[in-house]
Amino acid sequence: MISLTPQDTQAVLLSIKVATAATLISLPFGFGVACIFSFTRIPGRAVFEGIVNLPLVLPPIVTGYLLLLVFGSSGVLGPFLEQFGITVVFTAKGAVIASAVVGFPLLVRSIRIGMDSIKEQYLQAARTLGAPWWDIVVSIIIPLSARAIIGGMTLMFARSLGEFGATIILAGNIPGVSQTIPLAIYDYTSTPGQDSMALVLCAVSISLSFFVLLVSEAGGSALKWR
Repeated sequence: MISLTPQDTQAVLLSIKVATAATLISLPFGFGVACIFSFTRIPGRAVFEGIVNLPLVLPPIVTGYLLLLVFGSSGVLGPFLEQFGITVVFTAKGAVIASAVVGFPLLVRSIRIGMDSIKEQYLQAARTLGAPWWDIVVSIIIPLSARAIIGGMTLMFARSLGEFGATIILAGNIPGVSQTIPLAIYDYTSTPGQDSMALVLCAVSISLSFFVLLVSEAGGSALKWR
């Protein structure tokens, strides 16, 4: 029977941590952007939407290289962050950032679908009664789009678990530091005679993703029947 090696276990745990961190960090920003797209008519919104959705159509390698230009030691933000002792390239932080950028459009699109289904009459009634914007968000928008929020978080988490291209460019493939499940599988497939270990990690990845989908469906069903 083939079991996970300590290095593989590290890769699995790191993947879960990276996916969780990327999803939670992106959630407030994704919610805010979805609100802007659904409830405002700002000038140039089409351009803004195109920028947000760009990671969906760009090759992940391109996304990773652009992030490297931003967070590298000679990049736009790299030298500034290094003044505070923050290093992004070839670290787990880089993996989180890469996963967040690649999965962010899925989060926004899912949440926006839920918000677009909210009837304008509910918002107008709340405004007529003098409810402040934060009360409208808490009492109307969040409850009525809760299933979409959960769905978006699920999609982003699953996408982060499978992120490869941008991660290997920005965070590298360092065991115990930035090596996630896809990167570990890549190592095994590049090594003769290690196909069985690659299949084990594939099975782990499939199981994790399927479990997340089950939890999402259960959460969505529970909200539906509340």
